[in-house]
Amino acid sequence: MTYEELVQKAREIYADADASKVKEHVAIQFNIQGEAEGAFYLEIVDGKVVIEPYEYYDRDVIVTTTADMLQKVTEGKADMVKAYLSGELKAEGNLDKALLLQKVVTKKPAKKAAAKKTTAKKPAAKKETAKPAAKKPAAKKEAAKPAEKKTATKTTTAKKTAAKKTEK
Repeated sequence: MTYEELVQKAREIYADADASKVKEHVAIQFNIQGEAEGAFYLEIVDGKVVIEPYEYYDRDVIVTTTADMLQKVTEGKADMVKAYLSGELKAEGNLDKALLLQKVVTKKPAKKAAAKKTTAKKPAAKKETAKPAAKKPAAKKEAAKPAEKKTATKTTTAKKTAAKKTEK
């Protein structure tokens, strides 16, 4: 990949980016080492992302990395903080401003978006409802018990009445 191709790729990724969540001015200069060596900047102004193939002298932060790592970070395949902690990406200046780049929402590639839509359309499995039949027999048993008691009470009352009549 050449320097010009790298800058063009970055422009394509951030062309329709939504930076409305970033409420302040941010200027990040990228110093690329190795393949596609050179410097360019990314600026966030009024919710828009601008990328130009120049150094930015009044920048907030300088990020030094390789073209491969920058591409992974911009495509969302690598985390900027993890790359920084592992030493694959170096930053000097206001690191909080560099982290604001994570608030920028870029347009996802069409292939991935189509794949996600396809999987999202699968119908959810139907949940089985609890069977009320299990509750009915329990209710019948409870209802049957008072009826048995009433029968037993009637029998006992009948015996007592019969005994009283016999005594008379």
